[in-house]
Amino acid sequence: MRCPRCGNAPPRDSYVCTFCGKRLRIERIEKFLFFKRYEAEWSNPESFLARLYLLIINPAKAFWDINHKRDSAPGFFIILFNSLIYGLFGLALFSHFQIIDINGTPVNPYDVTILFGYFFTVYLAFFAFGFVYYMLLLVVLSYFFIKGANYSIGFTERLEDRFGKKKDRDEKERAKLAEEASVFSIYKSGTLLQKQEANKYNMLFCAFTPLIITGLIKVLIILIALPTQQISLPFNFSFYSTVFDTIFQSPTWMVLDIIDAIVLIVWIPMNMTIAIRELANSSTFRVYLSSVSIGIITAIIFFLLKPTILGTL
Repeated sequence: MRCPRCGNAPPRDSYVCTFCGKRLRIERIEKFLFFKRYEAEWSNPESFLARLYLLIINPAKAFWDINHKRDSAPGFFIILFNSLIYGLFGLALFSHFQIIDINGTPVNPYDVTILFGYFFTVYLAFFAFGFVYYMLLLVVLSYFFIKGANYSIGFTERLEDRFGKKKDRDEKERAKLAEEASVFSIYKSGTLLQKQEANKYNMLFCAFTPLIITGLIKVLIILIALPTQQISLPFNFSFYSTVFDTIFQSPTWMVLDIIDAIVLIVWIPMNMTIAIRELANSSTFRVYLSSVSIGIITAIIFFLLKPTILGTL
């Protein structure tokens, strides 16, 4: 099969020409705007901020652009940004603990000593925990989505066929597709896709960009919805167990878990579908079926079975 636009011969099971980007097969699901494949001649990558913006408003274009230069994908920055927001989450949480000093007067939260001693320490602690948490979460979830894609489209095998294994494919092999390109074709940039490493995790992490949006929303919910409790100095944790129970048994936590579950069931599988199909040059529909299945299963395990939800049913 030769591409009707550039005349090159991409692999038989390709859904998009690897040389010029023309769609060779159009699936019914791609008629929906979110899943519509982006078609254009790529020249230069978008800027870092532009990629983050596109990952939110136009994932198809974002992953199309990232796929052309995967080593600069902002995947690990997604982890960093989520960690920074988790630090804000910690500040929002601890802002509901009003500290009363020994004299019985509330501690001024805007006091310089309190600001840099108490709140800064809280922020750093939550940031460090959030970094480890999101690193593990994104790696585990990406692993599950890859396993689902392996079942639906043979994802790993397609990547090895397309890009080769990381250490056993030399530059001569990487240039093979360029040598096979039609001498009459002006579309040579598509071979750049095959000359790079797959960098699959760095690219798949970009599918979790929605967590940044929901993270900010959750910070606002915590600031507004949680009750404020007073804690006197010196601390007596056994005495204030009911204070902590009031905070952590609030129905607000159930709302946060439901938000996370919805994002994991709906938004992230849609992003992951586009990321995987761009990497593997494969069917959108089959990838989406596996991705949404993984999203539902992991949402049930991670969020919907938590005591904050089960305790209210």
